[in-house]
Amino acid sequence: MLCAVIAAALAGWAGGSNASAANGADASAGPAGASASGGYADFDRSLLSGAGQNTTDLSRFEHGNPVLPGSYNTDIYLNNIWVGRSDVRFAATAADTSATPCMNRKLLDRLGLRPVKLSNETTARLLDPTSCVSIGSLIPGATMLFDMSQLRLDTSVPQAFLGQMPRGYVSPEYWDAGVPAALLNYNFNSYHSNNQGSSQTTSYLGLNAGFNIGPWHLRQDSTVNWQSATAGSPARHRWQNIDSYVQRDLPSLRAQLTVGDSYTDGQVFDSFGLRGVQLATDDRMLPDSLRGYAPVVRGTAYTNAMVTVRQNGVQIYQATVAPGPFTINDLYPTGYGGNLDVTVTEADGRVRTFAVPYASVAQLLRPGTTRFGIAAGQLRNASMAHKPDVAQATIQHGFNNLLTGYAGIEASRGYAAVLLGSAINTRYGAFAADITHARAQIPGFATQSGQSMRLSYSKILPETDTSLTVAAYRYSTRGYLSLADAALARDYARRGLNAFTDYVPPTTTSIDGIPAQTILTPAQQAALSGSIYNPILRATGLQRQRNRFTITLNQRLGEHGGSFYANASASDYWNRTNTDTQFQLGYNNSFHRVSYSISATRTRDSLGRYDNEYFASFSVPLGNGAHAPSLNLDLTRSHSGGTQEQAMLNGSAGADDQFNYGATASHSDDATGNSGSINGGYRSPYAVLNASVGSGSGYSQASLGMSGAVVAHPGGITFGQPMGDTVGIVYVPGAVGAHLGNAAGARIDRFGYALVPYLTPYSLNTVTIDPKGLPLDVQLDATSAQVAPHAGAVVMLKFKTENGRTVIVRTHLANGDALPFGAEVFNEKGVSMGVVGQAGQILARGINQAGRLLARWQDDNGTEQSCSFDYRLKPESKRKQAVKQYEQISTTCKKPVVAAPVSRSDT
Repeated sequence: MLCAVIAAALAGWAGGSNASAANGADASAGPAGASASGGYADFDRSLLSGAGQNTTDLSRFEHGNPVLPGSYNTDIYLNNIWVGRSDVRFAATAADTSATPCMNRKLLDRLGLRPVKLSNETTARLLDPTSCVSIGSLIPGATMLFDMSQLRLDTSVPQAFLGQMPRGYVSPEYWDAGVPAALLNYNFNSYHSNNQGSSQTTSYLGLNAGFNIGPWHLRQDSTVNWQSATAGSPARHRWQNIDSYVQRDLPSLRAQLTVGDSYTDGQVFDSFGLRGVQLATDDRMLPDSLRGYAPVVRGTAYTNAMVTVRQNGVQIYQATVAPGPFTINDLYPTGYGGNLDVTVTEADGRVRTFAVPYASVAQLLRPGTTRFGIAAGQLRNASMAHKPDVAQATIQHGFNNLLTGYAGIEASRGYAAVLLGSAINTRYGAFAADITHARAQIPGFATQSGQSMRLSYSKILPETDTSLTVAAYRYSTRGYLSLADAALARDYARRGLNAFTDYVPPTTTSIDGIPAQTILTPAQQAALSGSIYNPILRATGLQRQRNRFTITLNQRLGEHGGSFYANASASDYWNRTNTDTQFQLGYNNSFHRVSYSISATRTRDSLGRYDNEYFASFSVPLGNGAHAPSLNLDLTRSHSGGTQEQAMLNGSAGADDQFNYGATASHSDDATGNSGSINGGYRSPYAVLNASVGSGSGYSQASLGMSGAVVAHPGGITFGQPMGDTVGIVYVPGAVGAHLGNAAGARIDRFGYALVPYLTPYSLNTVTIDPKGLPLDVQLDATSAQVAPHAGAVVMLKFKTENGRTVIVRTHLANGDALPFGAEVFNEKGVSMGVVGQAGQILARGINQAGRLLARWQDDNGTEQSCSFDYRLKPESKRKQAVKQYEQISTTCKKPVVAAPVSRSDT
């Protein structure tokens, strides 16, 4: 058997299971049958067991593992990009050659290929179902390779013959709308605490429910909170609706239609809750290589040239282009910038280089890309008693590498706003600027009118490894109100409340010409009323922002110097004093196996008080194994909370890291003193569980959590781990216990189903199954499948399995000789069951309980020989180890008087 494996490996080395169409059915090169694999290997049979005796029928393996003629349902790839799944016909030029794929007009259209100057004869052959045309005869340099084990057909075509198809593109006709299904995500957590003799239990349940039928997807997100009774406080519970909407794709518009409670996207105006209708583009419908911003690279080649694109010294793209102008418009976004260095290497050795500026802000779009959004309905705001009707429309368009323009309008009762802006990409960085003019009528107040100007900048400096990710500044005049602020002000006014704490209504009385309500400061008024003045929290009124500045900076300090980061924001307001400043500064590095970080943070709490906090952390792995735990030591000091030291031990266990655990010990110099806790979790195939217990000075706590998903589909009900909005259902009958490669810990259940929790919509997703652990009497026709789902779809991926018996047959001829090594074995229907190994052993899969097998081979003179034998296996009920080990039988293979021809299966 070992020699059989070696022989098979040599055959795979000679050509694998690939069938090349470069030398296809209408081409011949090399030895007879060389077109089967494009390679030739002459075996030295003396290396096999028994000096290679009884090995006369190995000739077909000298040209790779043969592909039989017929039709195969294959995944079709063009230059490593999946384009679809379809039936492809294979034909062989001779009996001893491997079959090769045949091109026809349908397959050419599927690949998006348009060969030029096809003769009338070739065109007719492409339409003839009995003809076999190789791709190499249509497009010079094009080849096809077939991987039988994966049912994958790889097509390689020089770029000069390709259309401008962006990388990662999946045609909308192959987007899978999924099956009717009901789905539920749940997240439950219960927390019990006992503090100074007073105990309370608080529980939370988050629900994300949905129902799919055809292209329509209903979604409802809600939460439920329970709180047990305490001294002087009764038990309480509350259900809250977050959003409820119906949504469907409109691929022709590259947009989604949403009806119900949802939120606007906030790309141009500030986001707000809406109960109504939205129609907006969805960039996820674009290929990965067209999402986000990246400039178009244009140039000219004088020969078949190689174009290489580098950014910050890293190669990000390479392609071969035909002579003439070329355009590269499918570069993947690479963050916020770094100029592109383009090198054009001609076939004659000439090299030219040039640079393309590349810096990005959120508003930049690729040339020719358009985004739009239309929304109309009722404003959703839980704090408002009167919710107005609103409408919004926005548009963004990338004109070229340099300029993107955008605009928008908003309207509501008593309110209107218009925005105009542009973003530019320059060698000095990316800039965006826009201005919004708004006009609002507030009952009882003068008309409010003003402008808000917004500026943003982004730049990466490769020379110093500096990344100024975002620096934004916004200035608003006193009379400017956003849509949300205007609606809130109108609601205040209609409820008889003062919308503007710094505004004096015309009817206000005066004392010596000074408005009465402004004689005392807000702090003095609060003192007289016995309350605490808080400049942030007001009983009524709006905080009318004047200036806001934010910055995010990252700086690497050499190869071993670590990195420094800073995030800061500063805001001031028209109607209150002082500037609201918050920041975070930090430094990260490592020394040998110890990672450490230090940071300083300034925050502002709900009462308007500032607090400065300093933090230091050290982490070190306790071992070298895959499951070695890590030890973290943290030190925190703040003005409000004093000093706290904390030590944490965390780790994972299990073949799939399905178990996790942790322990924490801490000390604080305030009243909490010493405390400790332990926690653990388990990620099962059907849910995620976690729990914790802890205690400290005067208190104790315990918690329990569970999260997961349930999907009802045409095949039944399947439980799984927490999932995203776009889900896959894998169906593998009889493969209970098999692992999914796309989700840690996920397995096929006893009904043959499993959930694939997170699929990327509109993109090609590869779902894999690990056959390890499958019952020996179950075979997978394929271990991977690919799908490009619509957003929100529940797609079904069915894997074909064969549940027949598997047996090892030790057979010999009537004269006692073993069957020839390499002889092919067929069942009663003429389906190939494999080949004979060393010493006449056969591994036959998928056979019935009883039947007949036929072996065929050629002798040294090329004469076809055959023999057959009957077999009968034990009934399944009597097999004690049917799944754990192969059955074995011994028999004699008897030659027929006349060898009858056996037809081979085409599938």
